[in-house]
Amino acid sequence: MKAVMVKEGVYWVGAIDWNLRNFHGYMTQRGSTYNAYLIIDEKITLIDNVKHDFYNEMIERIASIIDPSKIDYVVQNHVEMDHSSSLPMFLNACPNATILTSPNGEKGLRHHFKKDWNFRVVKSNETISLGKRSLTFVHTPMVHWPDNMVSYCPEEKILFSNDAFGQHIASSERFDDEYPVNIILEEARKYYGNIVLPYGEQVQKALAIASGLDFDTICNSHGIIWRKHVREILAEYVKWSSNEAKEKAVIIYDTMWDSTKKMAMAVREAFEELDIPVHMMFLQSNHISDIMTELIEAKYICVGSPTLNNGILPSVAAFLTYMKGLAPKNRVGLAFGSYGWGGQSVGIVENILKECGFEILPSIKLQYVPSGEDLNKITENLIDKLEK
Repeated sequence: MKAVMVKEGVYWVGAIDWNLRNFHGYMTQRGSTYNAYLIIDEKITLIDNVKHDFYNEMIERIASIIDPSKIDYVVQNHVEMDHSSSLPMFLNACPNATILTSPNGEKGLRHHFKKDWNFRVVKSNETISLGKRSLTFVHTPMVHWPDNMVSYCPEEKILFSNDAFGQHIASSERFDDEYPVNIILEEARKYYGNIVLPYGEQVQKALAIASGLDFDTICNSHGIIWRKHVREILAEYVKWSSNEAKEKAVIIYDTMWDSTKKMAMAVREAFEELDIPVHMMFLQSNHISDIMTELIEAKYICVGSPTLNNGILPSVAAFLTYMKGLAPKNRVGLAFGSYGWGGQSVGIVENILKECGFEILPSIKLQYVPSGEDLNKITENLIDKLEK
């Protein structure tokens, strides 16, 4: 296992998780990486580390550059276990290393590992010298945990951003000019939509801080390193964090005997008639994390469910719970569905969309199998509401 040079004296020494397919209930079809970075200076520094299963891979990469026992500092930008669970093994090999972390980082690491390690808590905007280089630490709480911080090396113009700007991609390529940028941006959007979306205000504060730093490389903790398309990913984060939505509709539905499916198609036709792009997401064939990737930029969120046992289908309930937790804002919601006798599903869906803070279009509810005339009315009535 070899290290990969990012810049002279700065190396990627992380690990590639080719088999990861589920991350906190988020489908990671392309796998992921756990990125760690080694700075060779008077004070040899490791920034971030890896999930415990990949400790040996990280140590081999470090050893291809220096003896790991010579590391002086371990910068722990984030406590979450995919970035910290190799620490016990690492510190057994490097007992003299000092952990540099935020105040909440120290608390979190002590709670996780019950160890009295050599901690040095760093303040926001504090700078330490590594020799020829320095590191400045900026606390970024709730992007996306209370302990988060980023580290900035002005001499190398590198922002070590931890989870910000990440993507779940397993690849031999390390940089954004070596891998299709459209895929990187798509996976970055999915990452933001499924992990960072609830913290838009905190992201905007972090972006304001970042705008005052001079960097040309973003070394994030998952996926591909940014060095060519830095402006693009910063611009996307500005847009996503402001909950800026396009004139686009996402129709999310499940069905029992195709009646709600037929209604979904009638809803789609209304948007198509108005030349509003629409994306259909059938819950039996689309994972909720992929739906969030589409939803993050969509103004209209239309959710359909038939009534089951006086409620909604479990797949719809799971999606709504997941979406509500991610808290998209500035959206327009529409509830629709068919029923046999109870008919409670549409009201349940609408109430959850209201709880999300969405503007609500009039709901659509039909009994049993919709006729052609029923479907035409759905389309015509929705067109009328959207045009107003």
